[in-house]
Amino acid sequence: MPTTDPRTFLTALIGTGIAASLTPAMHEREASAQGFRQVYQIIDLAALGLAVDALPELLEAGRRFGFSGFNVTHPAKQAIIPFLDELSPQAKALNAVNTVLFRNGKSIGHNTDWSGYAEAFRRGLPDADLTRVVQIGTGGAGGAVAYALLTLGAQTLVLHDLDLSRAKAVASALCASFGEGRAVVAADLQAEVAKATGLVNCTPIGMAKYPGTPLPLEWLHKGLFVSEIIYFPLQTALLAAAAELGCRTLNGGGMAVFQAVDAFRLFTDAEPDAERMRAHFRELTGA
Repeated sequence: MPTTDPRTFLTALIGTGIAASLTPAMHEREASAQGFRQVYQIIDLAALGLAVDALPELLEAGRRFGFSGFNVTHPAKQAIIPFLDELSPQAKALNAVNTVLFRNGKSIGHNTDWSGYAEAFRRGLPDADLTRVVQIGTGGAGGAVAYALLTLGAQTLVLHDLDLSRAKAVASALCASFGEGRAVVAADLQAEVAKATGLVNCTPIGMAKYPGTPLPLEWLHKGLFVSEIIYFPLQTALLAAAAELGCRTLNGGGMAVFQAVDAFRLFTDAEPDAERMRAHFRELTGA
């Protein structure tokens, strides 16, 4: 498409198993709508036969070839940190990066997962009761979602993970940022869900390739809001059961859109049209 702005922004997504990502399409369409060009590439480590030890080389290539930046996902969100020059305060607090900018010869790590989830929550579950929220899963984007929930005002965030040490580490980091006791580790998940006002699934259980639910559906109750970060599919078995019970629900589409909105702003210094990007996401997903 012809553009009125000669600028071209080179960007890419680094991760494993990312061929189906909708992020490149959302970025490129929004740039085109604004009259400039964004070229957004997929760098799938597995497809290229690479591992995280290739990250320094990829960062150097990004600098040399004039990339505006990279998005990064599993397994690079933490592995990339030692090779960056600077971190934003949020990325430092989360110990996770999903967006890298190249500016003035430096690589700067940011995290738009947390802000993307926070904006999706504000829009999708306004006035939700955040008295006591149970979050299942603290790996990957889980730490960012936990940070967002506390930023939104969750009074107590109860974390559960099959990797107990990881849950404890995330809880400790969150308490250092938000205050002692704001994040705790679940001793008895069923008992915690029974007295919770909200439930957030940050595990892959429920994705098309990982079918099922992250907890027994009979544990759900009408006093919960239920949120997912999964968007393949948008309507998971957990959300379907919660909606049938009468719970307020939030799918993972909003987080996918708004993390891209925030990353687009960082990459281009242009203000994205969030509603246009949401409409494009709905078009891509048939939602």
